[in-house]
Amino acid sequence: MLTFDPITIERKSRESIIRTTIQGGERNPDLKKGVNTSIHFLNHMIEQWAWRSCLNLAADVQLNEFVLQHVIAEDCGQCFGEALGRVAMQMMQEQGINGSASAEGFIDEAAARVRLSFESRTGFFFNRRRIRIADQVEDMHSTDLWNFLGGLAQGARATLQIDILSGEDPHHIWESVFRALGEATRSALSACPWRKGQTAGVAGFIEIDQK
Repeated sequence: MLTFDPITIERKSRESIIRTTIQGGERNPDLKKGVNTSIHFLNHMIEQWAWRSCLNLAADVQLNEFVLQHVIAEDCGQCFGEALGRVAMQMMQEQGINGSASAEGFIDEAAARVRLSFESRTGFFFNRRRIRIADQVEDMHSTDLWNFLGGLAQGARATLQIDILSGEDPHHIWESVFRALGEATRSALSACPWRKGQTAGVAGFIEIDQK
C-alpha cells in the first residue's frame, strides 16, 4: 500500500475552478462520491485509475459560465498530473521508488498497455494501431480523454506512452487504458530504496522548483 499525505492542486481561471487531490493510505470508502468532474464517463475512468493504483483520488469542478468538456478534461488532467508529480518527487527523495513501470489492462475484448516514467522528460505518445476508436464514448468525446491524459503527462513532467492492443467497444477500450494506467502508477510509485534520492534514469535526481 502506498502511504503519503494528501496533495491537493487547485487551478483557477475565468472559466473554472478545478481542484484535485491524491492521497495514499487506506481506501476511502466514499472514494466514488469524491470524483465530481461533471462528466460521468471521466468520473468512471478516474475511479478505474484510482482502483488499480490503490490511491484515493478526488476531483471537484466549478464552472463559471460554460460547460466545456475540453477545459474540464485537460485541466483535470493537468491538476492530477501536478499532484502526481509532487507525490513521485517526494517519495523519490524520502524512500526511493521504481520511478517507471509498464503495465497492461484489459476488459473483455479490449486491452491496452501503458508505460509511465518519472524522469522529468515530458511526453505523451498514443498509438492506437489500426483499431478504430469512436469519436464519442458515453457522454464524452474521445479527444477529451486524450486531452486528459496529455494534461496528466504535462502536469507530472512524466513520459506517458499508451498502446491500444485490441478492442471494439469504445467503453471497453478506454477502460482498459485507465486500468493499465492505474497498474503502471502503482508499480512506478512502489518503493525501491536502492534508488533513494534518484529518478528512474541514470541522470539522478532532478531538482524542480515546485513553488
